[in-house]
Amino acid sequence: MPARVKESGGLAGRYAHALLELAEEDQSVDEVARDLDSLATMIGESADLERLVRSPVLSRADQQRAMEAVLAAAGCGALTRRFIGVLATNRRLFMLQSIIAAYRTILAERRGETVAEVISARPLSDAQMEGVRAALTGVVGAKVNVAARVEPAILGGLIVKVGSRMVDNSLSTKLQRLRLAMKGVG
Repeated sequence: MPARVKESGGLAGRYAHALLELAEEDQSVDEVARDLDSLATMIGESADLERLVRSPVLSRADQQRAMEAVLAAAGCGALTRRFIGVLATNRRLFMLQSIIAAYRTILAERRGETVAEVISARPLSDAQMEGVRAALTGVVGAKVNVAARVEPAILGGLIVKVGSRMVDNSLSTKLQRLRLAMKGVG
């Protein structure tokens, strides 16, 4: 068991593992996964929420109240709300995104799936997401659980991360390579 926790990111992995065990006892593994996915999406889309999660300036009580309001508005389950409350109390809310990633990884590992992070400049449609999932399943050879994230800074294309492998086919990277090539010409 400790080796699996270590592979999933140290302290974030331990928190994620504890949450998964609680979710298994409560028989709400999928509900917690959905809550965490929607929370990750909200953090990615809201600079204010990201500041709330990462800010060392806010008090524990302020972070706790704000996160409770966000989670209640999002319709998150009781276990997720209690867990986020514990993170705020322990001043570990800044680790939330790492904990979510570790939870996805541990859950996928238990289910025999592979987690892939797909970063795009704009949200992908359902058809595009299914195409990416099918392509990754063909390459990886196992069922792939896709965690999509939007980063407008990449301008276009995709960045795909599966385990320790990464394929960066973003427009910003291509432009950077072209810029470097042009410097070498002159």
